Amino acid sequence: MFAAMSRPMVGHRSKDFVALYQGLQPDLQALFYTRDPVYLSTSSSWGTMEGAIRNLTIKGALNCMNGAFSDKWHDVTKRCGKEAGALQFEWGQPIDPAAVRRELATGRFDVITIIHNETSTGTMSALADIMAVVREFPDVIAVVDCVSSFSVVPIHKDQLGIDVLLTGSQKALSLPPGLSLLAVSEKARQRAAKVTGRGYYFDFLEFHANHEKNMTPSTPCIALINGLRAKVDEIKAEGVEARHARHAKTNALVHAWMEKHGLRLLPEKRYASKSLSCIVNVRNWDLDALNKSLKTRYQCVIDTGYGKLKGKTFRISNMGDETEATIGKLLGDLDALIAEIPAA
Repeated sequence: MFAAMSRPMVGHRSKDFVALYQGLQPDLQALFYTRDPVYLSTSSSWGTMEGAIRNLTIKGALNCMNGAFSDKWHDVTKRCGKEAGALQFEWGQPIDPAAVRRELATGRFDVITIIHNETSTGTMSALADIMAVVREFPDVIAVVDCVSSFSVVPIHKDQLGIDVLLTGSQKALSLPPGLSLLAVSEKARQRAAKVTGRGYYFDFLEFHANHEKNMTPSTPCIALINGLRAKVDEIKAEGVEARHARHAKTNALVHAWMEKHGLRLLPEKRYASKSLSCIVNVRNWDLDALNKSLKTRYQCVIDTGYGKLKGKTFRISNMGDETEATIGKLLGDLDALIAEIPAA
């Protein structure tokens, strides 16, 4: 993948780039389980998440909130000057489809934002159940962030009725940060055509006009797109179903390790993420000291809790390129360090 990113540069309006972009489309559509175009944006996912709000919201956006990133999407909506509704759940709780129905039934909202896998809390909401409710409201545009679940579990965009499904390069895809991918429906583009103030950089209509020429609206980071080509080839070689199964196995390894040490997940296990584990620090370990030793002695790190959960939880990722061997090594390293902690 890094070798691919080091290839000689080509012009972003050249035939070489057209071939690169065009060649990626069928493979990306297969990964998104969609027949819609998949646009490429040189930005973090927050760029396209904000862009979706600007492109699609006329009446108001219902933001489903159950962690740091979904809470932030609500703040972004307000900063865009859009009417914003907060459907708030406790961190670690999944999004409740019945609550979604209650809010959409008010008629106040024509957009709903959902983070499928809330990375800050390790909570994976039941997307199929939520989308079954959203489909009851055909005027509502569904925007789903799958940054840390894309290619970890199957997300059938078209079958579920998701209008905008977006992800980023840096988490489940294990690429360097700076690239966002988004599959956008015709329904969403028709809504965008009615919205003023879409801006330019994230304008869905600009994306589509350039997509039809196998190009991007603005100069892209071609090195990252070369890396994406290599990554997609890796996924194809492994097999998508095998990739899903690998994530399930590495996730189960972390859960078994956690139970061995008398620890528990923050969310209920049936809503636990398949790509990372958010573990409650019931042993009151000094997580900063543990992480420092882990980095110094074994050259790896865990996360010591995000936002208001810092110190109260810690997160172990098993997404992307992690294997049973690499996760087993990390857990063994943690065991060695934990054995040195004096008993309380």
